[in-house]
Amino acid sequence: MATAIPDSPATLLRRKATAEALTAAGYPVSEKTLATKAVRGGGPTYRTFGRTVLYRWADALGWAEGRLSAPRRSTSEADALRQPRAAA
Repeated sequence: MATAIPDSPATLLRRKATAEALTAAGYPVSEKTLATKAVRGGGPTYRTFGRTVLYRWADALGWAEGRLSAPRRSTSEADALRQPRAAA
């Protein structure tokens, strides 16, 4: 079953629904990745309601967009950014 992308940025989603919505929006991420990032850090902000983890859609989408690289025209542009220039 396809998961719809939430209309409201304030929508609260459980972890599985968040992963499905991000994937549907073009940011492939698994429920397990979100769980790991909640423990180790580096994931979207979340809240809890009792033992249930809830992600605000705007926070999750902002996190995913923040992980995007700068636009490129070729793979060599990425290589140039990674390699420091040799001193002359």
